Amino acid sequence: MDTQKFFAAFKEVLAPDTERVKAATDNLRVNFFPLPESLVVLIQLLVSDQAPALRQLAATQATRYVPKHWKVLPDNQKPQLRQKLLERTLYEQEKLVRHGASRVIAAIAKIDFENSEWLELFDILLRAGTDSNALPRQVATYILYSVVDSAGETTLHKFSQILEVCSKTINDPESAEVRINTMLTLSRIAIILDIEHDEESLKGIQDAIPHMVGVLKQAVDAKDEEHTTQTFEVFQTLLTCDSAVLNKHFGDLVQFMIRLAASTDVAEDARTQALNFLMQCVRFRKLKMQGLRVGEAMTKMCLQIATELGDSDDDDDEITTPRSALGLLDVLAGHLPPSQVVVPLLKSLNPYITSNDPDKRQAGILSLGMCVEGAPDFMATQFDAIFPIVISLLMDNEEKVRRNTLDCVIRLGEDLAEELAKQHKKLMPALVKIMSVAISTAKGPDDEKSLSTIQACCNAIDSLFEGMEETDVAEYLPGLYPRLKRLFSHPDLKTKAAAIGAVGTMAQCSKEAFLPYLEQTMNDLQEYVQIKDSPDELDLRCRTCDSMGQIALAVGAKPFQRYVQPLMSATEEAMHLDHPKLKETSFLFWGNMAKVYGTEFKPFLEGIMKCLFESIESEESELEVDLGQHASDLAGKEVTIGGKKVKIAAMSEEEILEASEMEDLEADMDEDEWDSDDDFTALNAVAEEKEIAVEIIGDIMTHATRDCVPYMEKTIAVLLPLISHDYEGVRRATISTLFRAYAAVWELQPEEQRKWKAGLPLQVQPTNELCKLGELIMTATLALWPEEEDRNVVTDLHRSLSAVLKSTGPSILATDTSTIKPLTETLTQVLQKKHPCQEDFMSAESASDASDLNLEESAEYDWLVIDTALDCIIALATSLGPSFAQLYKIFEKPILKFASSTLSTERSTSVGVLAELIRSMGPAVTPSSDRLYKILLHRLSDEDPEAKSNAAFATGLLLEKTEDAKLLTQATFAEVLRKLEPLLQTEEKRCRDNAAGCVCRLIMRNQAFVPLEAVIPVLVDLLPLKEDWEENEAVWACLVGLCAFSPSPFPLPPANSTNNPPLVALTPQLLPILESVLAPPEEQIKESTREKLGQMVRFIAGKHPQEVGKYAGLVEVVRA
Repeated sequence: MDTQKFFAAFKEVLAPDTERVKAATDNLRVNFFPLPESLVVLIQLLVSDQAPALRQLAATQATRYVPKHWKVLPDNQKPQLRQKLLERTLYEQEKLVRHGASRVIAAIAKIDFENSEWLELFDILLRAGTDSNALPRQVATYILYSVVDSAGETTLHKFSQILEVCSKTINDPESAEVRINTMLTLSRIAIILDIEHDEESLKGIQDAIPHMVGVLKQAVDAKDEEHTTQTFEVFQTLLTCDSAVLNKHFGDLVQFMIRLAASTDVAEDARTQALNFLMQCVRFRKLKMQGLRVGEAMTKMCLQIATELGDSDDDDDEITTPRSALGLLDVLAGHLPPSQVVVPLLKSLNPYITSNDPDKRQAGILSLGMCVEGAPDFMATQFDAIFPIVISLLMDNEEKVRRNTLDCVIRLGEDLAEELAKQHKKLMPALVKIMSVAISTAKGPDDEKSLSTIQACCNAIDSLFEGMEETDVAEYLPGLYPRLKRLFSHPDLKTKAAAIGAVGTMAQCSKEAFLPYLEQTMNDLQEYVQIKDSPDELDLRCRTCDSMGQIALAVGAKPFQRYVQPLMSATEEAMHLDHPKLKETSFLFWGNMAKVYGTEFKPFLEGIMKCLFESIESEESELEVDLGQHASDLAGKEVTIGGKKVKIAAMSEEEILEASEMEDLEADMDEDEWDSDDDFTALNAVAEEKEIAVEIIGDIMTHATRDCVPYMEKTIAVLLPLISHDYEGVRRATISTLFRAYAAVWELQPEEQRKWKAGLPLQVQPTNELCKLGELIMTATLALWPEEEDRNVVTDLHRSLSAVLKSTGPSILATDTSTIKPLTETLTQVLQKKHPCQEDFMSAESASDASDLNLEESAEYDWLVIDTALDCIIALATSLGPSFAQLYKIFEKPILKFASSTLSTERSTSVGVLAELIRSMGPAVTPSSDRLYKILLHRLSDEDPEAKSNAAFATGLLLEKTEDAKLLTQATFAEVLRKLEPLLQTEEKRCRDNAAGCVCRLIMRNQAFVPLEAVIPVLVDLLPLKEDWEENEAVWACLVGLCAFSPSPFPLPPANSTNNPPLVALTPQLLPILESVLAPPEEQIKESTREKLGQMVRFIAGKHPQEVGKYAGLVEVVRA
């Protein structure tokens, strides 16, 4: 190879002339880089005295070509190249060049170590790391980091020596760069380290942690932004390593970060990174953080930091300390128990919301809003205390406080819809007033603050409507619709979109009451489903299409018919427009159309299913991403980035200089960063689009079932592989849609095959197609479920499985008898809080940690995983009936543990579960009756009304179903009645209802053990039941059974069998109750009970016609 020509061509790459660069690039690509000698020249150039920019470029290219050419170079050349490269690099003055050269050394070492060559490198570097001169220490520690990073496990045998040197260099008295390089090295060792078999190295890293914190503190104090960022990155890396690395000093590290984040004397960037680190601690080390009980301190810190927000623009995307603190508060609420976050927040809130300082009032309402999503159930219990704060701050004299209170209303509407809707008479006038003021005081179409307030009002009204009753929403139509309609013509597109969204929700929630506004609305909006000239126009098009789908759901098929064809054409066009959300909007619109039109949607199905399949399958297509030679070990393989499968391509010879010529040599090239933010965003958008497509297929199968048959086979084939997709949203949607597919195929069976009976083996055989589908779905489910780490996926899986078992019975379990074992094992794992989704990241001992730290309380979404698993067990019992008794033995211990919990939610939920299991098992519950009776009797005196109520329900069922003679005694009945007496007198309506049901079940089991003269008058006084209408079945079965007109279904005393004196005497009191129960709402009683009550009324009318004649409703029953 002509070295001079190579050198001349290489220099031309840096010429300021594009044409010269292109010519040089072509020359190098074709004539030089394919040759191994080019690597030798690049290394020689790197160690020469040429300009730093040229040498840095040589280092970059040499790093890329070492894997290709180093092995084929003559062995006699290598020692000299190694020596010159290392000697020159150790004393290189230019930082960028020495970092580039270090990577070349690391690339060579990776190959040499595998061949047992250049083994003396470590000794040289370790000596240089303690040199008296700072420069070789800086370079040696960076090379050491690069080598460990590149060579990986081939460096394991040197860890003890490396760590010994690191213990000195981490405290280098002269050079911050040495200290930072040492931290980088330690982080790479922590990643590679075999924790179980190298305790000495683990201890070395653990001992270094306090010194690493010291390095961070020094960087922060020196206001050295680059080094501060590097040290934070190291700690973020350590957080993703095995938990043993940080456990010893984790508490101290967290406290340091809290102090750092709270300090206003520290640079904002450092505070923000400290908050981000704490956020990751909560996500990755949730159990550890809960055990440290730092939630309260962090919550108060976030509340205080939020006061620094000031007048910052709401739409400003800049990452600031107060915004990061609010983000941390959101994460805290979702990952830690309410007692550690929401409770201390509410206790601390008053001084903020009553302060004369608007920044404090703003901080208070923002912090309150951030906690709603993470702990909705607890926030619901506090709503009566929260709402007055919201109403007060909506009327605040500061615009920014009012504006942020509107955001809080939106959050409350999203997660506490029912609670917020109950306050609509107070809230809606306030929202309308704020909107009117903002419209009237706006200083033109560019007044961003006023526009932001108007949009927030529309969104808050939208959110409020979601939880309101149909009739209540309809009352607002005449006054509110014209106000929102005027905004359709507002010049600001975001304001139009907000108003259109509110009208769509108003329509969906008012239903047929919106019909008078339909034509006018559709005429006004139709132009907006055609616009496409800017991103803002496409955003408006999305919102309009969503609203039209809502309107269709409201008014129904016939009134909306004439708008369907043009809207379907518009959504089809949207599939080809370049906008991240338009496809999803089209999918959602199609789903709504399927719900509205059902089988009438068939003409559109072929095109729609084609688009949905294309969207799903496009996710599997190969997107080649070039990461250069550093990705050589991944070349040709698929990895997943942001939910997208990506094929990694190593940089080809032809592409090398095309990439190089674009590099800015003034930048720090040692990081070799791939600026992938846009790529990640795009890939996430594709994954999210796929998630929506999968969900809409589920909607279509549910609502247009028979017409989906031709697409069913392909649907299953396309969906099954997605069970293992890396994006959790896709996995969640897939498992849900697969179970919906099973339910849809179930409904296509002949009617006799849909009448399932509980138990295995099956008494009613499903079709062969359904059996095959069930086997496929359960195989996929059991492949995903035991290993799934995302709690939302597991929660939705539980819901889907539960729904299918309750609606289709045991058929999905019957295709393979081996299904039951892994199913019960996984459910038990969840109940014991040992499922992967319940463990800390990279922490095998999480479950035992939780036990050791007595972490009984859970974050709400963590409890939801268990709650839905319990619902799965109920569904399993429902589908198996008495044969579930064998499985109950497996679940009994963890369920009874919850029933004895110190947390009221766990006690009440588990007792309710026991009730349902008893009902399903029937007499098969007998072997477990004694243990169940003891716990239920204890819970009848529980301090929590819900637990007491469920205990009454469960106790009644137990004594109704069991055949245990030791329990069916007068003493047992008397003991239960004594426990029930306070419940019968309580103001808690559901407690009274369930207590009444329990009493009636005791009477039906053996009325000889119940003092009817004392009990019946009390029972009748409690009627009609107010909340738990399910108990009407037991109550009225009992009372009807006591009437002389009906053969009694339970043991009667031998005397006075012609009637029941206590009940006869109460006939005048009973008649208005019967009228109430037989009147709407019909959901109070089942049809079979209604028929029996009709017989009862007619029987009484035959005895007391005048009394019955006083009640018009009962007269109608008699006539019928």
